[in-house]
Amino acid sequence: MRGNTSKETTKMTKKKLKVLVACEFSGTVRDAFIKLGHDAWSCDLLPTDKEGPHIQGDVLKVLNNQDWDLIIAHPPCTHLSVSGASLWAEKVADGRQQAAIDFCEAIYYSKCPHICLENPVGALSSRSKLGKPTQYVQPYEFGHAEQKKTGLWLKGLPKLKGTKFIDVSKLPKKEVQRLHFLGPSKNRWKLRSTTYQGIADAMAKQFSDYLLNND
Repeated sequence: MRGNTSKETTKMTKKKLKVLVACEFSGTVRDAFIKLGHDAWSCDLLPTDKEGPHIQGDVLKVLNNQDWDLIIAHPPCTHLSVSGASLWAEKVADGRQQAAIDFCEAIYYSKCPHICLENPVGALSSRSKLGKPTQYVQPYEFGHAEQKKTGLWLKGLPKLKGTKFIDVSKLPKKEVQRLHFLGPSKNRWKLRSTTYQGIADAMAKQFSDYLLNND
């Protein structure tokens, strides 16, 4: 029987990735990686909604102080999303938009070689060094009968592949754009910013498989 090469041995023994999920309080993406056996931590200024490994604080102080194998980042889109474009002039003038762009760039250009940064259609693609996203994804490509176009800026990672396509063209608009039609509530912003489970599961499976088989 042929013996394993050193590279093959490394692949077999390195079964756990150290993952940082930046700007996440829901624990959705973090727990998707933990479910696959990885050492995943969420980090946010807010406490975690679900019990699990969580760093409450400024993610910029966490980015480079450990050797993370992978960073999944969900930076706030309040001052970046095209849905708030009518206020962009005001946000540019007072510096809020540039601060948000600087925050995203600091994450993406950190020392971690494998990063997925997600954000809705907005200022990042036209006003930041990041340029256009590597790809756009929709919830309906991952088993959710909803529509929310989201950009992924990928560094050292493959494009995310859809796992379960749902034809939303035949569904009511209020169902497809459920988050848009949510009524006022104290948790509305949380519901709108939480990652869809199907996308979280796809990130965990596809990105970890790629890193374990190619690094």
